[in-house]
Amino acid sequence: MTEISRVALITGAARGIGRAIALALAQPGLTLYLNDVVIGEEAEKTRQEVEAKGADARLLQFNVADTAAVQAGIDRIIQESGRLDLLVNNAGITRDNLVMRMKEADWDQVLEVNLKGAYNCIRAAAKPMIKQRGGRIINISSVVGVMGNPGQANYVASKAGLIGLTKAVARELASRNITVNAVAPGFIETEMTAALPEKVRAEMQAQIPLNRFGTPEEVAQAVVFLAGDAAAYMTGQVLHVNGGMLMV
Repeated sequence: MTEISRVALITGAARGIGRAIALALAQPGLTLYLNDVVIGEEAEKTRQEVEAKGADARLLQFNVADTAAVQAGIDRIIQESGRLDLLVNNAGITRDNLVMRMKEADWDQVLEVNLKGAYNCIRAAAKPMIKQRGGRIINISSVVGVMGNPGQANYVASKAGLIGLTKAVARELASRNITVNAVAPGFIETEMTAALPEKVRAEMQAQIPLNRFGTPEEVAQAVVFLAGDAAAYMTGQVLHVNGGMLMV
């Protein structure tokens, strides 16, 4: 990871892809803020594992959809650490249903967390990054945000919107040496996919040329790359980590 990335914030970091990103980034000299909407045993376990790799890990509880709470969280980071070099917008939820059956509340909640949540974090983080004239922002989108998926109109819309947000903000912040990129995972081995019926998992796997689900660690490595010096000339881009399920 780039030497300037001394202070980082990962949202939705307690488990799954967020946890894998935290562990992949963890290294001596890094202060890593681990956010989640609930700080419980999973978050504490992640914090301990991150610290075992030499980083200074700190838990930070807020709902990314809550604008005031997000600003308070970023303010705390600046008060404690003096800067923010890397923001990873990973927090996300699903409320799946066919669009004709989807409740308005489920539409609103998914968009508020997945898309507005990223907007809230970007807006709050951009101020200190602009002041220090540098930073990295990485948004976790999804393959379905590019190709669509039945029964997930709200989730797809939020992840497609996240790609558009990435490109717009990349153009706005480039002059201040702040890069903004996205990672779009395909089907990944998480608690959500593990709970699917075997028939559904087999149908999903059949769509993947590499014939397997990805791992959270493989997604995390894409984030590590975008956070590092090798990606200094990349902004407004989407890295697809999907086993060939979608080729663009």
